[in-house]
Amino acid sequence: MIIGCPKEIKDNENRVALLPSGAEDLVRRGHQVLIEKGAGLGSGVADEDYAKAGAEVVAKHAEVFKRADLIVKVKEPLGREYALLKPGQIVFTYFHFAASRPLTDAMIRQKVVAIAYETLRTVDGELPLLTPMSEIAGRMAIQEGAKYLEKPMMGRGILLGGVPGVAPAQVVILGGGVVGANAAKVAAGLGARVTILDVNLRRLRYLDDVMPPNVVTLMSNTHNIRDMVTRADLLIGAVLLQGARAPVLVNRGMLKTMKPGAVIIDVAVDQGGCVETCKPTTHSKPTYVIDGVVHYCVANMPGAVGRTSTYALTNATFPYLLALATKGEKAWDDDPVLRGGVNLYKGRVTNQAVAETFGLKFEPLKSGAAR
Repeated sequence: MIIGCPKEIKDNENRVALLPSGAEDLVRRGHQVLIEKGAGLGSGVADEDYAKAGAEVVAKHAEVFKRADLIVKVKEPLGREYALLKPGQIVFTYFHFAASRPLTDAMIRQKVVAIAYETLRTVDGELPLLTPMSEIAGRMAIQEGAKYLEKPMMGRGILLGGVPGVAPAQVVILGGGVVGANAAKVAAGLGARVTILDVNLRRLRYLDDVMPPNVVTLMSNTHNIRDMVTRADLLIGAVLLQGARAPVLVNRGMLKTMKPGAVIIDVAVDQGGCVETCKPTTHSKPTYVIDGVVHYCVANMPGAVGRTSTYALTNATFPYLLALATKGEKAWDDDPVLRGGVNLYKGRVTNQAVAETFGLKFEPLKSGAAR
């Protein structure tokens, strides 16, 4: 099979979907690997490293798409890439379809096989390809929040951990999953007062056991969210509904009750955001202010730490990529985890959450000859 890895074109997206070590493994197994010139530079990987691994370094972005049977990326295709995709081509990347009807419609129109990293789920409920980026995004949320709380960044002008005689910041985290837990760990380590809200009581019990004393757990409901929003110096949106749009938990009315200069980091922005006033931003222009509240809504946060993120991501994605390259469509017949990642199949919507989000017809993925 011909595997193509194009350079990411999203603003300040420094990750790359394939490392030289992975290219070498694929080539050794008889596959051809195309890597776009400069694709790995943001992660500290030179073109020469790919060439030594046996990959072909391709000068033009469009050529990778034209020649490849399987495209492996980090972020979803952008507008100018839509027409480059071919019917039947397998595209393996983060899609987050529920956040974008235009993307969904374009991938249906191009009749690709869209396999979304974020919807692969193991039998124990783990999201193996989302977890490493969620860990990074959660930790980064506190780094960025601490920075934007500074007065020159339009924040309240407070130090996250405080100092002796001065109270620390109040960090409120909506969602106790991987993002929320990692954010809480870092915020607590810096000395902030942290409250995690979640709807899963079992998860809250677990977090209460493992977190330090300056982390408090609270059941997530409208009353508690409304109350904690007024207290928050830093609000982290860390909500996930697999494959579906994130629920809006903080509306415009709640925003008006927040402290002037408070900061919102909505990590859920790539699934539509859990704050009503959230809209995607970029690393070039990461923030905006509404009602005196700083909003940071960068949709590819881990892209800022490309080297760390690339290695963390490819550690998780490569076994699945190898299975796809080796077996083609039979790969998801043999592996129910990979099967769960097939959101679109040659013009058909095969993920129920995506279909329900946009009112589209859901067609369960068929096996083998039945396709």
